[in-house]
Amino acid sequence: MEKMNLVSGMRSTGKLHLGHYMGVITNWVKLQEDYNCFYFVADWHALTTKYDKTETLKQDKLDVVLDWLACGIDPNKSVIYFQSKVLQIAELHILLSMITPNNWVERDPTLKDMVKILKSKEGENNENIPQMSYGLLGYPVLMSADIMALNAQVVPVGVDQLAHLEITRDIARRFNNIYKTDLFNEPKPKLTEVPLLCGVDGQKMGKSFNNDIKISDDNETTAKKIMQCITDRSRARKDDPGHPDKCEVAFKYYQIFADKTVVEQTAIECKAGKRGCADCKRQLGCIINEKFAPVREKREEYRKDTDKVYDIINEGSKKASVEAEKTMQLVRDAVNI
Repeated sequence: MEKMNLVSGMRSTGKLHLGHYMGVITNWVKLQEDYNCFYFVADWHALTTKYDKTETLKQDKLDVVLDWLACGIDPNKSVIYFQSKVLQIAELHILLSMITPNNWVERDPTLKDMVKILKSKEGENNENIPQMSYGLLGYPVLMSADIMALNAQVVPVGVDQLAHLEITRDIARRFNNIYKTDLFNEPKPKLTEVPLLCGVDGQKMGKSFNNDIKISDDNETTAKKIMQCITDRSRARKDDPGHPDKCEVAFKYYQIFADKTVVEQTAIECKAGKRGCADCKRQLGCIINEKFAPVREKREEYRKDTDKVYDIINEGSKKASVEAEKTMQLVRDAVNI
């Protein structure tokens, strides 16, 4: 049975954190066994909110790919590419923008999320917040073009992202209806259970919140960040009985990264007041460093040979372009352009 095309991407935000690893990358690694996976760095999308801050864009794009490769995204199994190197996506974006009603875009959750990002960075009451750009307004259509250019049948999403995919299905259906064709698939969601990994402060993990742990952080940096994790606020002294269920961050990390026996023993000692929070976090730092040691070693090997990494990106971009050109030839014929 022929494998279906699956498309997914990440904005070029630079070095990825453990939230990305747990929420996206581990799932991507599994999916590449069963699908024709196309994974792209969304550098055009990054410009919708950072068009005036591109000094680190090239390095940010490279860092994303380094983390992917280190974590197990295999260029022999998946196509890895930069969005901006597949020009057919831009062409399709233009054609799709001609048929997409304005009110579809304005009510799309993707656009609303991007506006929130922009406002959070500039400050809700800041009079200097720029007006929404034409590019940002068209973000949902460009997102649809990313998927439709490869005529993907499947897109991996969490339950909270289902609405994001719906506009792509709507646009694909509208194109087919207008041009009397069955060219485009209506991509189906591949639902994934995304484990929420909070930051060391208990809030959503994010680079801009300065509460994240990078996949590429060294042992010392990781250990220091783990020591900042919030634990059981009701515990005043080291020998006080603890409450693992009330531990806001550290014990949750144990449940994700530690072996079951270690988790159980930690809970027992915590409840009995035989282990203080500081000792608990020191062990946790060692557990995370041990788990990511091979990933970090592999990443460093790729970092020292960026020519090889760019060869992978360029080759992947060519493969994605060939696939997208097949789609665009059919699109051009359908539109009579």
